[in-house]
Amino acid sequence: MAREFDPYSLSSPKAYLTFMIIFLVIVAFIAFILFPQISTAFMSNPGLNGLIVLVGVFGILLLFGRVIRLFPEISWVNSFRIGDPALDTRSPVLLAPMAALLANKAGDMALTPTTARSILDSIGTRLEESREMSRYLTGLLVFLGLLGTFWGLLQTVSSVGATIQSLDVGSGDANVIFEDLKAGLEAPLSGMGTAFSSSLFGLTGSLVLGFLDLQAGQAQNRFYNELEDWLSTVTDIDPEEGMFGATESPGVEQIQASIQSLQKTIEEGGSKTASQAMANLAEGIQGLVKHVRSEQQMMRDWAESQSEQQKRIEGLLASISAAFDRAKE
Repeated sequence: MAREFDPYSLSSPKAYLTFMIIFLVIVAFIAFILFPQISTAFMSNPGLNGLIVLVGVFGILLLFGRVIRLFPEISWVNSFRIGDPALDTRSPVLLAPMAALLANKAGDMALTPTTARSILDSIGTRLEESREMSRYLTGLLVFLGLLGTFWGLLQTVSSVGATIQSLDVGSGDANVIFEDLKAGLEAPLSGMGTAFSSSLFGLTGSLVLGFLDLQAGQAQNRFYNELEDWLSTVTDIDPEEGMFGATESPGVEQIQASIQSLQKTIEEGGSKTASQAMANLAEGIQGLVKHVRSEQQMMRDWAESQSEQQKRIEGLLASISAAFDRAKE
């Protein structure tokens, strides 16, 4: 039997995790093919290059952790939506504020827009905080690559200067001069190896972390958007937070309560209680009509007073203008 499609069920981030694994397999395959060249470049400066590799590995694990931590959160939300009895045995981490506000009780849950926005803002802040570390590690890899570049260039420049000063041109023996020059160029070439190898590892690591960070960010954005879509279905618009920010009328709350009571009564099939609910609904509508009429009367009174005040101001301005004209004559 096919499972019933639920448009508001949060989807699993397995696709993004699969893309990340495939990308790492491709990178590992390329590194395996170029292993002799990579090992030679790594040995140019094992300390700095080893640090770059360690930072890259830590960043990769961190990014995988960002995606993997979404699985229990998504499972908790989907279980909460269907009222899973085993929900009490699990407590979310990322959605801890949401779990505290909702108290693990779905039922006829209805959130106010303020509560829903508070939940989404809290979750969005936590997601953004988890992204900051990966962004820092990506920038750190670029910095370490540039650090090794300038370090190697400094070694090259100083070694070239020392080599030139050590040459004994006055001996007149070309073979001796050539051997001294060849021996002296080993240090500059070593410095160039440090510069280029660190740049190679740093930029490659930042490229890998950049792609993984992109996939992890898309997985988190999808989780946030689907959670927002579901919360919008259980959010009850508060009349106090209406389109124009108007205050709630005295009869609105009573009408809403009467309509909900009438709906429940009809579902339960009670005729006597339904009649009472209809009476309450009629009273609420009557009170709302009276309130609207009183507000209309207040608006008319205010408009009349404004009109009279405007006429007095026009008369005052006319008298002032006449007085100025007489003064000029």
